[in-house]
Amino acid sequence: MAEYNWNKILNSFPEAHLLQSAQWAEVKGQYGWQPFFLVWHRGGGDLELTVRTDGDIKIKNPTAAALVLERKAFRGISVMYVPKGPILRDWSDKNLRQRVITDLQEFAKRAGAIQIKIDPDLVVGKGVPGEENEETDQQGIEITHELKRSGWRFSPDQIQFRNTFLIDLHPEEDDILSRMKSKTRYNIRLASRKGITIRYGDLSELGNLYKMYAETSLRGGFTIRGEEYYQNLWQAFMRENQDPVIDPAAQSIIAEFEGKPVAGAVMFRFGGKAWYLHGMSLPEHSDKMATYLIQWEGMRWAKENGCTAYDMWGAPDQFDKSDSMWGVYRFKSGFGGGVVRTIGAWDYPVKPLVYKLYTRLLPIILNALRKIGDSKTESAAAEGRNL
Repeated sequence: MAEYNWNKILNSFPEAHLLQSAQWAEVKGQYGWQPFFLVWHRGGGDLELTVRTDGDIKIKNPTAAALVLERKAFRGISVMYVPKGPILRDWSDKNLRQRVITDLQEFAKRAGAIQIKIDPDLVVGKGVPGEENEETDQQGIEITHELKRSGWRFSPDQIQFRNTFLIDLHPEEDDILSRMKSKTRYNIRLASRKGITIRYGDLSELGNLYKMYAETSLRGGFTIRGEEYYQNLWQAFMRENQDPVIDPAAQSIIAEFEGKPVAGAVMFRFGGKAWYLHGMSLPEHSDKMATYLIQWEGMRWAKENGCTAYDMWGAPDQFDKSDSMWGVYRFKSGFGGGVVRTIGAWDYPVKPLVYKLYTRLLPIILNALRKIGDSKTESAAAEGRNL
């Protein structure tokens, strides 16, 4: 099975990422992106690159891998993106990483792409800058310097969050709770005392979850896609008959008060790690702290399914009140995780002049699309308020 083979390759790496999985490629393929599966491996002592348009690759001991997504822009010119990749077995191997980066550049050139974007989870530091617990990762910083020398640029279009919160799930549940701030523990327990109950959802409830998500996005001031996209995404990771060891999976978690949904989340897991990608809530009964209990149940679900880390998916770029994510940061910081700062997204401009024009036009195009999307979101949100 093609999906099995690609996900099996990813699972052989210490840092497999959900956004590099076969299921992610499948969903993106439905929205204009052509996936390419690249694997670097030793052949007779030399490093070789295998490229396929499906994940049906059977290679032992791969040294690096990258799901590359290509989208046609105009007149046969395309853009390329490696979501949360490439993935290397050993980033400290300078020859390996430089070979992978060079091959990605050449791959984009041969395709006639305007650019190729990468955003691997390469750490440049941990903790909040300026605080006592801050740590710097010299290897990550060194790699950013290498990228600059090779013609790469820190991207003006950071598609994914650059920073995040990671929670260690190795300890027992009581120990995980003890690491949280006292107010967060109090709110988790308060939710139960105030009558909030938790249950796992199924495929039939995804429509209502989207409506709640739409209402949340309008209240929070962030833009989301249409319902069809999330339905396809969630269902791709919730399919039955997927290998529970190799394939990624997702689970919806719903918080209710007196039998009515008041909050929810869709959690994902892959390669021993879990991600909280999509959270939603209604303004009614917000005093009952359902979102705190949702997070705790998400961690418990992840731990029960063999995950050793829980990614809360997103932290501010600037750790002060001016950042739009400051409120989210305060909420997430209570759960005892640590801030992890990565290199973010980097672009290699294959066609520098076209790239310059493209990066100027992209924000205008995206703003126009957001306005169209927001009107559709408002309609879905109105239905969500009546759940």
